[in-house]
Amino acid sequence: MHSPLSASRPRWEIFCQVVDNFGDIGVCWRLAADLVRRGCGSVRLWVDDWAALRRICPGAHAVDERVGGDVEGVELRRWTSAFVPLVPGEIVVEAFACELPPAQLEAMVALRPAPVWINLEYLSAEAWVAGCHGMASPHPHLPLVKHFFFPGFDAGGGGLLREADLLARRDAWRVRPEGRAAWLAARGIDSSPDALRVSLFAYEQAELPALFEAWACGDREVCVLVPESRVLGDVRRALGHERLQAGDRVQRGALVTHVLPFSDQAGYDELLWACELNFVRGEDSFVRAQWAARPFVWQIYPQADAAHHDKLEAFLARYLQGVPAAEADALARFWRAWNGCAPDRASPAAAWPGFAAAWPALDLQAQRWCDAQAALADLATVLDAFCSHIAHAPR
Repeated sequence: MHSPLSASRPRWEIFCQVVDNFGDIGVCWRLAADLVRRGCGSVRLWVDDWAALRRICPGAHAVDERVGGDVEGVELRRWTSAFVPLVPGEIVVEAFACELPPAQLEAMVALRPAPVWINLEYLSAEAWVAGCHGMASPHPHLPLVKHFFFPGFDAGGGGLLREADLLARRDAWRVRPEGRAAWLAARGIDSSPDALRVSLFAYEQAELPALFEAWACGDREVCVLVPESRVLGDVRRALGHERLQAGDRVQRGALVTHVLPFSDQAGYDELLWACELNFVRGEDSFVRAQWAARPFVWQIYPQADAAHHDKLEAFLARYLQGVPAAEADALARFWRAWNGCAPDRASPAAAWPGFAAAWPALDLQAQRWCDAQAALADLATVLDAFCSHIAHAPR
């Protein structure tokens, strides 16, 4: 079997399973769409959870999951236990430690030349990543070679997902007279002009009631925008409401909480742009918050043996370079408290005053960090160049 696109741009196949709620599919959908927009080739995206895909990608509602279909130039396919492979793409990406179905591997073996096989790994700022990025791993039994590809924060890594026009769209949205004001009004959000607008997208957070109480008793209005997510149960507990749903507004002292519906990816970007502070989780929203160029708080996905704490510290070490010591300590203290790993067991409520006092320096750092990352090549561009190099190297 010969590759059908050897003389033109390649066909990509991306395989993704839901692990971190919707985040993994969110990253894969963004990557697939970006590869198409950049002219890197055609893309087929296999996902195992069609309902999760539809929440992130509204266009998937019009696609029959039994036969698949096209959305924004991406061919969407349902990955089921009864997987039947199509002619493999010239580039096959298994994302975030998923395992390709045996039938897919057999179809790849039959293709000549063999596909470029990529294991797209999770994003990490840890030092060991540089030594593993691009590493080849021959299959123990089949004539196939997998290459590990790590997104990253410096020129030696795989870059971050960033559409070519993302920052221009962000800036245009913010300067339009009707931009944020119209966005807030359309959602019934009536915060005062000097309010601190906060987006809260998080996993479960047992410390939330005390933080909400600190905000409620503060001197400045805090307007918290909570898209439907796993943290909503803790929001109910913090506010003393047995039921909360999209559209609800609850005020307690200086704290005003609005519950928003779960949005598509474009809508989530606008939520980040509309706020002065963004609480994010996992990987996809973590990266999007960096492109929003505003202070943010990262809740890292918990791992066994607290391995995620090392990842948190590795990113803090990179992100806080050049930040004055007092302000850097304030941010690190609050992040650790939010992730339950503060050495002194400080709570987010206890760490909040210092974090808030550091605001001017942290706001400046968010913009500097965004500018520095935007000067590097993006994930789709680096991945495309890497795969092209592998495809044309002697094998």
